[in-house]
Amino acid sequence: MVPTAYYLVLGAVLFCIGIASFLIRRSVITIFMSIELMLNAVNLTFVAFAHMWGQVSGQIFVFFVMVVAAAEAAVGLAIIIALFRVRQTLNVDQVNLLKN
Repeated sequence: MVPTAYYLVLGAVLFCIGIASFLIRRSVITIFMSIELMLNAVNLTFVAFAHMWGQVSGQIFVFFVMVVAAAEAAVGLAIIIALFRVRQTLNVDQVNLLKN
């Protein structure tokens, strides 16, 4: 059996990778995937704690996070497609619609 600490470390590493790629990369798609990676890292942590304490509340939170992630994916991809149609780029430095 794998100890819970390994799952927590894996979740922390995945969350840090998500934050780093969110801050470093300039593509909207990469930023979008980074957010999904951070949400999955949080889900892994919720499941690890739920398993450690024998509760189902962590798994219920995971369900809600997955619902929010699915909604975010649907709305985010629609925004990305609309943005690409208008600007012909997905670089966040070149997309500043609210500036003028």
